[in-house]
Amino acid sequence: MFAYCADPSLLEGLAWLSCYLTSGTHLLFYASFGTVLLLLAVTAPIALLFGFGGAMASRSRIAPLRWFGGLYTSMVRGIPDIIFFLFVPIALDQGFEWLRHQVLCETDAPVRQGNDFVVCAAAKLPLNTAAPWVHDAYGLFLAVIAFSVVFGAFAANVLSGAMNAVPRAQLETAEAYGMSSRQVNRRVLIPQMWTYALPGLSNLWMILIKATPLLFLLGVEDIVYWARELGGSKTSAFSYPHPDWRLYYFLGILVFYLGMTWISGRVLDRVTRRLSRGQATMGGDAGRAAVPA
Repeated sequence: MFAYCADPSLLEGLAWLSCYLTSGTHLLFYASFGTVLLLLAVTAPIALLFGFGGAMASRSRIAPLRWFGGLYTSMVRGIPDIIFFLFVPIALDQGFEWLRHQVLCETDAPVRQGNDFVVCAAAKLPLNTAAPWVHDAYGLFLAVIAFSVVFGAFAANVLSGAMNAVPRAQLETAEAYGMSSRQVNRRVLIPQMWTYALPGLSNLWMILIKATPLLFLLGVEDIVYWARELGGSKTSAFSYPHPDWRLYYFLGILVFYLGMTWISGRVLDRVTRRLSRGQATMGGDAGRAAVPA
């Protein structure tokens, strides 16, 4: 970063620290915080979409859809998250490569050769000649799908319970006015269910934040990966030898996550109060009680 950083062995004190903290690997460490935020920004709406689809499917009058919605939520909720975080990326990666192998590879050799999964070079994802950022983007894409599938199932359970919490009398009144099932869902059920769903979705958001270190297990170079690499005393990630500083790096990550959850908590509390105004819920009752007579 600086001109005097050319030879780290000649540096001492603040000069050494300034070069150390602005080295190329540290810039990657700082960028990995953006990777975590990007994962959250992309995964949250996709998981919510999966959850909404699962909740609507579980309430469907079409039996196969109803069975699929129930199977999706119960299966994902009943299996440890780490299993899905490891299974989904591998399954998707091999599925994509198998499809490409059928189209691009001119060979009759089976893909499954004993315990090995072998495709031709043209079917690899990403290609061996692809730029490093392509490999990173592909790994993040698989991670987003894995997180979305898992947290979408939990969101589906929350949204389904919120839909059941909407007073049945309101839905029957809408039907008595001649509304179709779609109109009842769109105009009455869905707008009101968010008030009941927000507390559960808030908890899911907090859990999603705390689950982002699992990126490390999926091969994505996130903040946990770089904290271990840069903080350890025996590493080839940089040319600035130092004692074991992992405690300080992981302490910094701890502060980062505490800050994220604290800010999220404040924002979600305000959104909950806003949505609860005038509603016959505990949040609405609390809000009315806080207003002076």
